[in-house]
Amino acid sequence: MISFQFPWKIGEARRYVMIMTVLMLLMMELPLMESAHKAFRRDPGSPHWHHGAFHDVKDSVRSDVRRMLHSRAEVPFQVPLEVNVVLVGFSGDGGYRYSLDFHKLEEFLKISFPTHRPSCLETGEPLDIEHHLVYHVLPVAQAELVSLEKVLKDAMVPAGTARETEFGKEVPAFDVEATVVEPVFEQLYSYIFDVDSVRHHASEIDRPVPSAIFVLNFDKVRMDPRNQEINLDDLIYSRITQLTEDDMKRQEGDYIYRYRYNGGGASQVWLSSSRFAVIDLSAGPCTYGKIETEEGSISSRTLPRIRNVLFSKGLAAAADHSSHDVFVGQLGALISTTVEHVIAPDVRYGLKVKNGESAALGGAGGGVGGSWWSWRRGRWSVRMRIDGEEVVLLFGLAEVESGAVVNVGQGCDSEEGEWVFQVPGQDMGMGKHRMFETVDMTRRLLVPIIVLRNHNRYNIMTKGHNYSIDVDAIKAEVKKMVHQDQEVVIVGGIHALHEHEKLSIAVSKAMRGHSVHETKNDGRFHVQTKTYVDGAILKEEMERSADVLAAGVLEVADPSLSNKFFLRQSWLDESAVSSDSILKHKPLWETYSNTRGKQNKKRTLKKEGNFHRTYGTRVIPVFVLSLADVGPHLMMEDESLVWTSKDVVIVLEHQSADIPLSYVSETERRHNLPSQAQRHILAGLASAVGGLSAPFERASHIHERPVLNWLWAVGCHPFGPFSNSSRISQMFHDVAQRNTIYAHVDSALRKIRETSETVQAFAAEYLKTPVGEPVKGKKNKSTTELWLEKFYKKTTHLPEPFPHELVERLEKYLDSLEEQLVDLSSLLYDHRLLEAHFNSTEILQTSIFTQQYVDSILTSEREKMKCCTIEYKAPTHASQTFVYGGILIAGFLVYFLVIFFSNPVR
Repeated sequence: MISFQFPWKIGEARRYVMIMTVLMLLMMELPLMESAHKAFRRDPGSPHWHHGAFHDVKDSVRSDVRRMLHSRAEVPFQVPLEVNVVLVGFSGDGGYRYSLDFHKLEEFLKISFPTHRPSCLETGEPLDIEHHLVYHVLPVAQAELVSLEKVLKDAMVPAGTARETEFGKEVPAFDVEATVVEPVFEQLYSYIFDVDSVRHHASEIDRPVPSAIFVLNFDKVRMDPRNQEINLDDLIYSRITQLTEDDMKRQEGDYIYRYRYNGGGASQVWLSSSRFAVIDLSAGPCTYGKIETEEGSISSRTLPRIRNVLFSKGLAAAADHSSHDVFVGQLGALISTTVEHVIAPDVRYGLKVKNGESAALGGAGGGVGGSWWSWRRGRWSVRMRIDGEEVVLLFGLAEVESGAVVNVGQGCDSEEGEWVFQVPGQDMGMGKHRMFETVDMTRRLLVPIIVLRNHNRYNIMTKGHNYSIDVDAIKAEVKKMVHQDQEVVIVGGIHALHEHEKLSIAVSKAMRGHSVHETKNDGRFHVQTKTYVDGAILKEEMERSADVLAAGVLEVADPSLSNKFFLRQSWLDESAVSSDSILKHKPLWETYSNTRGKQNKKRTLKKEGNFHRTYGTRVIPVFVLSLADVGPHLMMEDESLVWTSKDVVIVLEHQSADIPLSYVSETERRHNLPSQAQRHILAGLASAVGGLSAPFERASHIHERPVLNWLWAVGCHPFGPFSNSSRISQMFHDVAQRNTIYAHVDSALRKIRETSETVQAFAAEYLKTPVGEPVKGKKNKSTTELWLEKFYKKTTHLPEPFPHELVERLEKYLDSLEEQLVDLSSLLYDHRLLEAHFNSTEILQTSIFTQQYVDSILTSEREKMKCCTIEYKAPTHASQTFVYGGILIAGFLVYFLVIFFSNPVR
């Protein structure tokens, strides 16, 4: 019995052992498979993004700042800027199984494109800001690659046919709506940089925020929407096979696909609503640009293609090693173009600080006129000039010795004390006080949307229509372009154009015509005259009426905000001729000055319209011309529906059909929609408030004008004929806030150079050696360092033509400014824009104070030098000279005698 059961038990045991072994192996493999192939999930072995390059360049930044401040060298301010390049499908798992050495690409970018210096489109001059580019090239694994291919395959929609190349065969074409596939790219962004998409857009986030460029290389055969046999879900968990020679030749898939962002133009590249841009080398090729214009046009050869790299000599022969080097160079140039147009583009308008008025980029705006600070008895006072009248504001003073004072309780933005108005022309008893100029830093931004219409057929401010203006959406986008400490108020109102005679005349005068030669089907040129609206002519008249119309719109929308943005204390006269209270008012200090009968001042006749904005307020009116019974093709200049300056935005709207433009995407013309003004209003405000330039234009110092490149004309932005979005990318929001900071720093550095040149001119005029020669010294030191060394480090009790106190203050100021600029560079690198904004504002204000202080000191010293003349004469011989000469001769005589008698006798 035992001999019978023992073999059966042995076989059963073997079977159980085999089953347990298989189960254990499966249990061991399953976690590894899940961890290795689960897409968009961070594991301990996932690649990490490192942000700490500022410590490597800090010494270089400090050295450049010191050289710029102390030697007046034309050295721009260095700001490190990270550029993250994410390679998808370049690890032997994408199209053509192409592998790219990402270390080689990163090294090439660092050597070939190390810096980038933006310019100002308005002036064409480069800013005193230079970006030190820090590149990071990050590869993406197979799981994320196949997941992206699956999403794109599901999003492809048939769109007729297209050509593979310029003269290639026609193949089926598919369109991919970028807004549909954008969420999966958001997941890839969050996975790589470990940033939660919810916290990523929150305002309280206090961590570095990366900007990324996704470079894609998909396998078109795998993601062919016509082939349903390939299951991409299975490829995530399996090894991708290599291609044969025949498979390599069929990698194009005999079809093309292209992206359209919100129904805009077709392209291979697009800008997302987040902080990344997408470049798909397997899409397209796409062609778009302006008809009969070569500049900026995009063709099938604009972007590099893997097929041309591997088969540069035709399909019969493989490419050599030089083709791969050429591809790396082309890809590097493409990334550099993206940096110049998207990540760190040019500034549209510059910042000019003159007489206390700042025409700025969102951060500093024009308010009242010039203002000067002065120090008296331990308190600051500010003297301003508003419309030709001088007003003095004193901090913390309840009365002034020299006369009566009117206390003001409203409109005080300072928590330190009460602002007190002193009557213009009254003696302040300051003696020789010093005058400082300050700048009106905008704390409130008012954007009145003023609709001027010549009809009563429809109202674009009414919600629920295709042509309606969404004021809340515009306000949400504008608030993202300014800093958190700034208040933004956007109101809308409608005025009948015929009620404003001057505006009606201005609109009529702005109508212009130009001739266009177009070719028809008969092959001949046909002359056609088109009418357009000249925005520059409208601007002058619109600016004159902006404040009055804006105040009226604001009072209707929110009366509580009226006194906050505009001064309306009293009325000019009580005449019943006009019922418009806005036109009949005068500032508060004028009421007091009119009661002073003892002073024989020349009274000036006040006119209606004497209107003032409150201090710290910037008003950018948006005029929407809603016209009826006009030409069906009426537009503004350059085939646009918006005209923008840094102070006003003008938008044209009418209910005509789509207007064909001279811009082509693939084989179709682009059209303008004159009934939809939302996108054009946002484009104008982006330029006026944020100083944003369109991503297809850039200042060229060679051409001495802005040049066009339509590569990045498609995406989440409202600019140009190929865009169809009424939103602004988060990347452009960051650019707008940085533009404000750059404008402050650029203006401050220019003022510092002007101050240094002023001191140098004074030194060259008065500080010379007794024989009339300039101060000389070591060759490796500049002239500024020489006179600083001579008159600052060497003190004397004798009378000095150059005040030692001034040089000492300048040295201390430059040392403190050096630390501030280094800290500012670190804040910009870490994306702490609010702190950087406060830092740059302080730098600008102190530079203005220092310049005015130096000018006042040098003016005073020049006045002192008028009483004297500088003469250069040969020194006269005094009796002491002969005494010293005799002593010297006696010394030589004693020396020779000692030498003579000390010698041994021969």
